[in-house]
Amino acid sequence: MRDKKGFTLIELLIVVVIIGILAAIAIPKFSATREKAYFAAMKSDLKNLASQQEIYYADAYAYSTTTASLSFTSSDGVTVGSAATSSGWSATVTHAALGTSEGCAIYYGTATAPTAPSTPSAAGEVACTS
Repeated sequence: MRDKKGFTLIELLIVVVIIGILAAIAIPKFSATREKAYFAAMKSDLKNLASQQEIYYADAYAYSTTTASLSFTSSDGVTVGSAATSSGWSATVTHAALGTSEGCAIYYGTATAPTAPSTPSAAGEVACTS
């Protein structure tokens, strides 16, 4: 008799099935981690925008109506929408990788609290949909 070395087809199929099961477990967890990173970027951008607005207010005694005059640059994929009055401002952010109904919002002063994508319960609070 010859001494045959190697794996049988059944052994190889079992290994492929095990790898498939591990991938099915790992991929959703990776996706959730990715979504958390998108929300962290949006929160960070809102806090940076708040700092820039306060610096602008200290110089001009009014809030800026455009982010361009604030020297503010948002993170990649993040879209910022803002509105301001002489005594307050509000902003909302969304991320290109998330749905348009998911995002964060903030307001300060006498500005009207944003209602979409999320409504902050108090001035200065960052509220997110997830």
